[in-house]
Amino acid sequence: MTPGVLLIHGMWSTPATFDRLRMALEQAGYVTHAPVLPWHDRDASLAPAPELGRLSITAYVDFLVAEAGRMGAPPIILGHSMGSLLAQMVAMRVPHAGLVLLSPASAANAQAPGLDPLRTLRRVITRWGWWEKPTMCDAEGARWGIFNGVPESIAAQEIAALVWDSGRVLAEMSLPFAFGNITRVDFARLGQPALVIVGTDDRITPPAAARATARKLAGRVDFHELPGHGHWLFWGDIERRVAGMILDWLSSLER
Repeated sequence: MTPGVLLIHGMWSTPATFDRLRMALEQAGYVTHAPVLPWHDRDASLAPAPELGRLSITAYVDFLVAEAGRMGAPPIILGHSMGSLLAQMVAMRVPHAGLVLLSPASAANAQAPGLDPLRTLRRVITRWGWWEKPTMCDAEGARWGIFNGVPESIAAQEIAALVWDSGRVLAEMSLPFAFGNITRVDFARLGQPALVIVGTDDRITPPAAARATARKLAGRVDFHELPGHGHWLFWGDIERRVAGMILDWLSSLER
């Protein structure tokens, strides 16, 4: 039986990230489910709920474990950016058929420190108390580190669509040692096949982080670096290429 695909969006994002990818998957016969993380359905023009800032990544994982349980058969779990880290943390707790990790954020035990993520997040993490307040990536940081290489007409639309996210979650991912290493992944439990894709010019979840993740996964790993591409893989020819790679990999699981 063809497995369903659970799609997990990234920080400051919504399931709209996957609109065209979902269409390609569903046309190929896959049932998809792309839940919106807690509070991410709130209009960004409204003041964020204060409790969002203190929400831990464990709340996101608990929510997604429940969503995965509604899918019946073990799904393929696909995530982008923070969603890729969440995919791994969910996969430790639920039966699954495989992992697709796009531009993956680092687990506490698969870190690859660099200056580019700090430059991307500079205006976020220089505000006192950001680790317990709702956060939003500013347009300058987003253009430089998330949408680099993306045409301005598309980048502007994507930046306008960003939503508030949890400062606590950002802190748990970027400063894991200071927050109990709560984002640690037990890679020995992730023995199903995995597909890992990252752009060589990714500035917020750099290729070194994806390599560190791929090396630690316990199952068969197909790893791809896309020359000249950044963090945002959901536009133009690169989106079609990534969709094709995912569909080819899914087909290989059925052979």
